[in-house]
Amino acid sequence: MRVSHADPQQPRVHDPAAMREHYRGAGLLESDLAATPFAQFTHWFEEAVTSGLHEPNAMVVSTVDEAGRPHSRTVLLKGYDERGFVFFTNYGSRKGRQLTANPAVSLLFPWHPVDRQVIITGTVRRTGRDETAAYFRTRPHGSQLGAWASHQSEVIGSRAELDRMYAELADRYPPNEQVPVPPQWGGFRVTPDAVEFWQGRANRLHDRLRYVRTPEPADPWRVERLCP
Repeated sequence: MRVSHADPQQPRVHDPAAMREHYRGAGLLESDLAATPFAQFTHWFEEAVTSGLHEPNAMVVSTVDEAGRPHSRTVLLKGYDERGFVFFTNYGSRKGRQLTANPAVSLLFPWHPVDRQVIITGTVRRTGRDETAAYFRTRPHGSQLGAWASHQSEVIGSRAELDRMYAELADRYPPNEQVPVPPQWGGFRVTPDAVEFWQGRANRLHDRLRYVRTPEPADPWRVERLCP
């Protein structure tokens, strides 16, 4: 059954219902998995990088507001280890405010060209200022200025106003001068409760294996298979 156009005066050029990708992945078995989700993530992340995937560290970060409505946006992963997954932002931004009020978060790595996804759910806490400062020093000079110029998520009158604020900061902090870390800017570390590895398979019978955190120190992760 065809779905009627929302606007009959605007003919549809591409029909999303007719778009199909036939996955031919080799599959993902329980015996393929590393002992921890962090080790498995490292394995897949390295394969995503070597495949030539554009920005494999790009992830969709989803939060909820005070009314329980979800909000999503793309953010860059800037570090991970056994403690969790780290990204940086303005704490006064919409996601910063929402995570401060409700630390529940979801991360999605949409590695479509290699028929894979990784979904991480958990909670966040702020990184220490030393860790934030250490990362801030690695950012390009222009990005450091941008962290000051943008009052992230706030309404602004025009692009010209934003450019003016940036130009003023560029005059104040030339390339040879150190830019201080903005007090309202910093990192969040996501401590996962569950990490799902999704591998596309033929006939939409995808493999979905999920690590779930347990209270057992000797065996902190349980693996379960989900129906596609």
